[in-house]
Amino acid sequence: STVLPDEREFQYAAKMNNLETMEKLFKKNVNINAMDTLKRTAFHFAVARSHISAVDFLLHHKARLDMADQHGLTVIHLAAWTGNLDIMRKLVKAGADQKAKNEEGMNVLHFAAQNNSIKIVDYFLQDLHLNDLNKPDGKGKKPFLLASEKGHVDMINNLISLKLFTSEKDKEGNTALHLAAKNGHSKVVEILLQQWEEINDLNQNGETPFYLSIEGGHEKCAELLLEAGSDINVLTQNNSSALQIAIQNRHLSLVTFLIDKNIDLVPKPEQKNSSLHLAVINNHLPVVKSLLDANHDINSLNH
Repeated sequence: STVLPDEREFQYAAKMNNLETMEKLFKKNVNINAMDTLKRTAFHFAVARSHISAVDFLLHHKARLDMADQHGLTVIHLAAWTGNLDIMRKLVKAGADQKAKNEEGMNVLHFAAQNNSIKIVDYFLQDLHLNDLNKPDGKGKKPFLLASEKGHVDMINNLISLKLFTSEKDKEGNTALHLAAKNGHSKVVEILLQQWEEINDLNQNGETPFYLSIEGGHEKCAELLLEAGSDINVLTQNNSSALQIAIQNRHLSLVTFLIDKNIDLVPKPEQKNSSLHLAVINNHLPVVKSLLDANHDINSLNH
């Protein structure tokens, strides 16, 4: 369905917090709930930009609160994302569906955790006591995993104090520790390690948090995880070692780091290509040199 010029103008006015134009068009009987081509309404725009007066206008004129755009986003999701508590309170008071989910199964708590909106989390959990919002989203991630993945230290501490720490896995078998390590969030890794038990937990690809930290090139995370007792020699499902992935990614400082930490240089039988062989194949000469300096088993060249 096409968007009428008046409707488009009204949406733009909401986006710009232009109340005069909103009033004028409202008097001309514009449809205040009209959607644009992405199914967004004036309300979506006003909330996304935290325009309190436009939000008040729309609430006063009883604009619909629960219209979902093409990604399933409602205004309450946008308020959680921006972290604007004033607007969130108004929406809840006006009867917005507090448990609405977008098409990826994310609710307000997921959005707040992912974007470090601490006041929003506190409001829903401590004021409204909606603890059942602490569910996995469509990818199997609880808010705690989303905050870890994004590296939000304050949010992590907040969720821990609210007793929402979890070592559960998402649908790919990743824990909060995997996600923090993979993305190089060393501060979060440090916090998680204070109460982590299964440090060598494998995801579905057979990767440990330590392996993911090496694959991502995150030396600080790798150091923390090793100090905490990670197994440096675990092979992934396709028999890759941390050393191999560091070589493949041409990450010389990590190769040196791993050799310093006494990673196995002799490949296990199930690793068809030895590390040195891989390095030669891939022409990583500086890497090859540092492997040779470490007395890599020359005889393990594949025949």
